[in-house]
Amino acid sequence: MVLGPPAMPTRGTDDVAHGHSHELAPTWEEARAKAYEVAEPLPSRGVALASATGYILGVDVCAVHDMPHYASSAMDGWAVAGSPPWILAERGSRLSPGQAAPIVTGGLLPHGAKAVLRSESGSLSTDEEGLPILVLGGGARPGEPKNGQHIRPAGQEARSLDLLIKAGTTLNPAHIALAALGGLDALDVLGRPSVQLVFTGDEVVAAGIPAPGFVRDAFTPQLGGVVEALGGSVVGLRRASDNLESMLEALADNEDNPADVIVTTGATGRSSADFLRAAITQMGAKMHVANIAMRPGHPSLLAEFPDGRFLVGLPGNPLAAMIGLLTLGAPLLARLGSLAMPATFEVPCGSPIKESAGPTRLMPYRLVYGLASPCAFTDSAMMRGLAAADGVMVVPPHGAKMGESLQAFALPWK
Repeated sequence: MVLGPPAMPTRGTDDVAHGHSHELAPTWEEARAKAYEVAEPLPSRGVALASATGYILGVDVCAVHDMPHYASSAMDGWAVAGSPPWILAERGSRLSPGQAAPIVTGGLLPHGAKAVLRSESGSLSTDEEGLPILVLGGGARPGEPKNGQHIRPAGQEARSLDLLIKAGTTLNPAHIALAALGGLDALDVLGRPSVQLVFTGDEVVAAGIPAPGFVRDAFTPQLGGVVEALGGSVVGLRRASDNLESMLEALADNEDNPADVIVTTGATGRSSADFLRAAITQMGAKMHVANIAMRPGHPSLLAEFPDGRFLVGLPGNPLAAMIGLLTLGAPLLARLGSLAMPATFEVPCGSPIKESAGPTRLMPYRLVYGLASPCAFTDSAMMRGLAAADGVMVVPPHGAKMGESLQAFALPWK
């Protein structure tokens, strides 16, 4: 269910006012830390080379054999032994001084060969008896062929057991090719959390211009990409109608495609159309974070099911959902993926920010002459401000003076 702009309560008053809890809501810092602490890193696992790109290597990769594992030619031409002219020997036979054999790039160098003569440097002729011989051609360079010329010796790139890739490396296509050349078929990688997306809201329209009372789906086109950027791997997408039965069905475990984390959008409030909290309770989940003393995104929640799956519940408004995901989802996915807590940093405030009667404010900002100035269009239902932002700064309830250092964090697409 997409939420309207709520009033600005003081810390914890949302639950207290509704009679749901007498405990204070955790601060932004506390909720973020909790999301990182409640999980344990997923175990490492072996994956085929073709599927390993983007994963973090769990153990050092060493060459299984010499690279290359045989002496080969670096050119098309002839493997030669001794000085010209050369008598042509049978391909693959051992060469004696004064003999040559045709060879192609990457071809196995015959025993006895001392160099490779490039095809453009040699010419086939006949000797006085009419037998075929190889002589230097007009394209030969002075001193060609020198001993070892155009030969790739065995072990030129690496010797057996040499370190090729260090553990902790995020694997790219070049790493995969290197591992293949090193003789490996699979790599041991750190666990990457799988994520099931669940979108709610009977008023959500997938395409086109929605009628009054309906809203455009802002999550399906982009949320999966953000989850991937945060280290998760999206394995499915479900939709839940605004009723308890549909919500329970959407949250059920998928045995064919299990997920470590469920990320939901909408239904985190307590209106008559919000059934996420009721479903969580009915399924016996433990609530780690019920709400957060921050704006936007305070109805975000974090729960854990008895089977070990985590649920990150995001509000239905787009900006609020993104702030909730970066507050709870980012540290949770990092921890499950054996990564450090996402970093924060300091930025100088670019303009005075007034004191607020509410909790901590998360403000998208733009850097202007080195100063972090709050973006316009940052209502919880808007995305225009975040789309233009360089990051998000954390503004305490008492506000900030111009030039004052504020805690901030980066956007995953920057």
